[in-house]
Amino acid sequence: MTITPSTPKNALPWWRAQLPLLVMSAVILVALPLALDLFRLNLVGKYLTYAFVAVGLVLCWGYGGILSLGQGVFFGLGGYAMAMFLKLEASDPESTKIQSTPGIPDFMDWNQITALPALWEPFHSLTFTLFAIVAVPGFLAFIIGLAMFKRRVGGVYFSIMTQAIAAILSILIIGQQGYTGGVNGITDLKTMLGWDIRTDSAKYILYYVNAGLLIAAVLLGQWLLKSKFGKLLLALRDKEERVRFSGYDVAAFKIFIFTLAAMLSAVGGAMFTLQVGFMSPSFVGIVPSIEMVIFTAVGGRLSLVGAVYGSLLVNFGKSYFSESFPELWLFLMGGLFIAVVMLFPNGLAGLTDSWREWQARRRARDLPRPTGAAPAPTAGDDTPPPSNLRAEGGAA
Repeated sequence: MTITPSTPKNALPWWRAQLPLLVMSAVILVALPLALDLFRLNLVGKYLTYAFVAVGLVLCWGYGGILSLGQGVFFGLGGYAMAMFLKLEASDPESTKIQSTPGIPDFMDWNQITALPALWEPFHSLTFTLFAIVAVPGFLAFIIGLAMFKRRVGGVYFSIMTQAIAAILSILIIGQQGYTGGVNGITDLKTMLGWDIRTDSAKYILYYVNAGLLIAAVLLGQWLLKSKFGKLLLALRDKEERVRFSGYDVAAFKIFIFTLAAMLSAVGGAMFTLQVGFMSPSFVGIVPSIEMVIFTAVGGRLSLVGAVYGSLLVNFGKSYFSESFPELWLFLMGGLFIAVVMLFPNGLAGLTDSWREWQARRRARDLPRPTGAAPAPTAGDDTPPPSNLRAEGGAA
């Protein structure tokens, strides 16, 4: 007799389990390109680069319990790595022949630097640049994690340390104007391997590349969370000492997930540079890092897909309010944040879980009951449950 494996009765078909991701993919790959003009679509592409940071924060903060307030550091490092390659290509001797020293970036010439610094030399290679985009932020995150987690530094102390690192790097970039472009950053980026990234067709291509990488990042996050590693990540978030006493190296798990979140942020930074055409220290400091945490909180810190929606919603709100109400937009954005925190503690993803709970209660009430069974409660049954029910990552 042949025994075939059976699926659990409560297992959902793959398409039902992945429905939130499928809907999100349809929105960013089909609906938005059809509904928006190129200018607005390019803005959406910029917003989606922030979603890489939000997805990393879901893994790091939502499931790992590690709140980093310095993710702008890794976003900026990835962006600067890509900007250095593009700036070197735009600074060929022919294009810079009017400078005192042709063949170097213009801001170096303005600061009386007469030779390309050794730090910039490897970025003539696109292969090295792609490696550096993930390796440099990943290595920095590894060093930070090793120094903090091995000494069991966590909670608010770790958050403050990441804020300090963001402030230090921002000040360092601004202070080294001759090597980094200073407060203006690295601008006037035109081509990548001779391909003009400013054309309309290039903007469409970069948008879809960005969206594809983001979907891949969400799938990677889902795979990790469904594995044994994901279960241990949740366990160390809720009962860290129990996991440690079970023989697991808690610090190693934290270092890994923090490093992965940093590398995802760096990919977003590189795509930001390609789509927007510049990178500056304004994306590295404390304020942008905190904004990135807000994107995650609004979307739902336990939902990978919700984090993408949170990034879109908050940035759409910033654009709309600043255009329509230039004198009041900061107050309106503050009101939006307060309303989300008070009404939807688990973010947009919490609404999905609340709706499912309500539907399950209604179905349970409508089921036929055996004779003599206690009557189903009726009071309040048609009222959706509060949105502060604990999210289980169902939207991811």
